[in-house]
Amino acid sequence: MRYALLVAYDGTHYGGWQIQKNSVTVQEKLNNALKETLGREAVITASGRTDSGVHAAAQVCHFDADTSIPAERFADALNFRLPDDICVLKSVAAPEGFDATASAKRKTYCYRIYLSPRRSPLKDRYSVNVKYPVDTVKLQTAGKMFEGKHDFKAYCAAGSQVKTTVRTVYSVVVKTSECRGSTDVEIYVTGNGFLYNMVRTLAGTMLYFAAGRIGKEDISRSLENCDRNAVGKTMPAKGLTLESVDYGINLF
Repeated sequence: MRYALLVAYDGTHYGGWQIQKNSVTVQEKLNNALKETLGREAVITASGRTDSGVHAAAQVCHFDADTSIPAERFADALNFRLPDDICVLKSVAAPEGFDATASAKRKTYCYRIYLSPRRSPLKDRYSVNVKYPVDTVKLQTAGKMFEGKHDFKAYCAAGSQVKTTVRTVYSVVVKTSECRGSTDVEIYVTGNGFLYNMVRTLAGTMLYFAAGRIGKEDISRSLENCDRNAVGKTMPAKGLTLESVDYGINLF
């Protein structure tokens, strides 16, 4: 039988989602917890990989098992064996044909920054301090340029092996709020899939545009000619969180 999990994790101390030889990963911790629960080897598959240091508020996973444990009890059984920075929020019996990776229709990531001349120890774990002046209205202007179907090769890390770098971005939404002398900024990007470092580089490019370091023509050139020299820097991993995965059904 196939089971689905809704998982949240703080990626600070992990080498990303996928199991690796030289670093501890979220998948490794979950696989070990499931093995202890079932008493045998089992593999948990996620909707997609998150990179080293990236967080997840609602990662979706699946695994197969022949067991008498009720689906809804797996969350507590796994959490009992997981570290404090990983938590299974919900566990359910997966619908027929469900695959956490292949069935995903769209994903939403959020990149968080705060605009302030001084850093805040209480914000630094999940957002990035930007000290230079940023026009938040221009952030949204830049975001709208990424909406639609484009070749995002310029926004993909070098060495990434994918069949195509064309992706569809359904929306880029910028939310701002004032808090204790700083401006908190959340950049929500929803798409049908993302390349390695794509959202972090989109965020960096939006910031460069909003700070006057690049213009609209640079963003257009990056999308039309795949010009890497026309984009902003790739922002640090700690500001990025996988917010949701949409399967077109009410899974949880």
